Amino acid sequence: MSISSATGTALLDAESPLLEDIVHGSVDFKGRPVSRPGSGGWKSASFIIGVEVAERVAYYGISSNLISYLTGPLGQSTATAAENVNAWSGTASLLPLLGAFVADSFLGRYRTIIIASGLYILGLGFLSLSAILYSFKSSDCQNAANDTACSPPEFQIVIFFLSLYLVALAQGGHKPCVQAFGADQFDEQDPKERKSKSSFFNWWYFSMCAGTLVGLAFLTYIQDNLSWGLGFGIPCIIMSLALILFLLGTTTYRFSMQSDERSPFVRIGQVFLNAARNWQTTPAAISKEEEVQGILPYEGSQQFKFLNKALLASDGSKENGKVCSIIEIEEAKAIIRLVPIWITCLGYAIVFSQSSTLFTKQGVTMDRSITSSFQIPAASLQSFISLAIVVFIPIYDRILVPIARAITRKHSGITMLQRIGTGILLSFLSMVIAALVERKRLKTAAQYGLVNMPKATVPMSAWWLLPQYSLLGISDVFTMVGLQEFFYDQVPSELKSIGLALYLSIFGIGSFLSSFLISVVEKATSGPSRDSWFSDNLNRAHIDYFYWLLAGISAAALAVYLYFAKSYIYNKRNNI
Repeated sequence: MSISSATGTALLDAESPLLEDIVHGSVDFKGRPVSRPGSGGWKSASFIIGVEVAERVAYYGISSNLISYLTGPLGQSTATAAENVNAWSGTASLLPLLGAFVADSFLGRYRTIIIASGLYILGLGFLSLSAILYSFKSSDCQNAANDTACSPPEFQIVIFFLSLYLVALAQGGHKPCVQAFGADQFDEQDPKERKSKSSFFNWWYFSMCAGTLVGLAFLTYIQDNLSWGLGFGIPCIIMSLALILFLLGTTTYRFSMQSDERSPFVRIGQVFLNAARNWQTTPAAISKEEEVQGILPYEGSQQFKFLNKALLASDGSKENGKVCSIIEIEEAKAIIRLVPIWITCLGYAIVFSQSSTLFTKQGVTMDRSITSSFQIPAASLQSFISLAIVVFIPIYDRILVPIARAITRKHSGITMLQRIGTGILLSFLSMVIAALVERKRLKTAAQYGLVNMPKATVPMSAWWLLPQYSLLGISDVFTMVGLQEFFYDQVPSELKSIGLALYLSIFGIGSFLSSFLISVVEKATSGPSRDSWFSDNLNRAHIDYFYWLLAGISAAALAVYLYFAKSYIYNKRNNI
């Protein structure tokens, strides 16, 4: 929801007695100026955070145990199921680019969230129906003579995957808009609210992971022990309640005003188009035009200087639309500066993908008993990632940041890029630990003669997996939250949803790269006389070798990341 600058100005004039309380650049849901005490801030953000908690319960209620459903009721192999999970999660992480484009260019974040929530509810409903249909089918063929008779019908498989990708589409609209809309509730121009915005990203991720923890702890247990239909149906109910909660907060929300009639995509695209048309323009001509316009040299002005050619029109005309302003050129440069950081974070995303696939398959083979009659579902082990995040975020926000702030004199304590790099280092260490733990699991299986018994429980406690899960969770506090704030902060003001979508797309591409790596390794290591690294019999597999490969990729990515991070120029001097 947005309003033009002209309309906003007229309304501000009508409300002149309250100018001192007006939040400039924002309006309420009816397009009227909003007062600071009665809108935005943590009050509005709380409604939006509540919606995100519900969405994470729903999303992780599906994704965390999806590999178990694919290898169980749908009867897929470990490698195929892992590829399908990565393909789906990759698509779910790339679709926010589409959702953000629609929101920033046409519908606005508020309307996009409502539509996406409706699609979410629809997809979860069909997903639950698909699982219920299978449960009826399986109950009818329990006494069948062969597995083929009990295999799910093709129609049920089609419904399942269509529902699954409908959820991915809904998440694509929901994810970038909800967080950007939440951050919009804090006024960047107000010192107090600006400080709150920095904490918002920490507490946003804290709340998000609390929702994830609920999904992992309860829904995976229901799915494994009670009913897949119920395990998919509960998230549908939760998302319905979340939509109602979001609508209840409408009267308190702040909606950003558009500052330019042209779409930001058009403005930035025009910069690249003009620069390409003027590719033969000499540096002297550019310098002369900068001098005419009174553009003074500044930090970063020499970066991507070829874009400064957009200051000139190819036909020498000065008509509006044929030349670009220096502000528009800087917006384009800001987008380009993100590219090296985006690429070098892909190594982290590949590592992140393993927590819901291979980590879970490791846990299935290990002793997960809590008591003699109860064992935790393997997918629930992922809750240790969320638990580590929930525990560490308050420590980071309330202890580490104030200490760092006193040393560095920066409001965020350390820079966003320093925070991201720290997390990448921790993810590398998590892969090293995962490889060592898997090596011990294989030795234990061999020691007890279980190599050829894939369904036997290896007498090794699943608690051995706790360090790799916990370290990955702590790395998320640094890298995931850092990436969210970085990509929100470093894009033009009207592209905040796109900025967060770009951050999410890192994990989308990372999932696809993980799927690609698994496929390549599967083909390269399998043969008639040997088991592949991803053998369905995990006791004969070697996913520890795969973890070492990922550790090497992560180390290389970190080295390249540090090179680009060191030379990165922030587009807001005081917001680092």
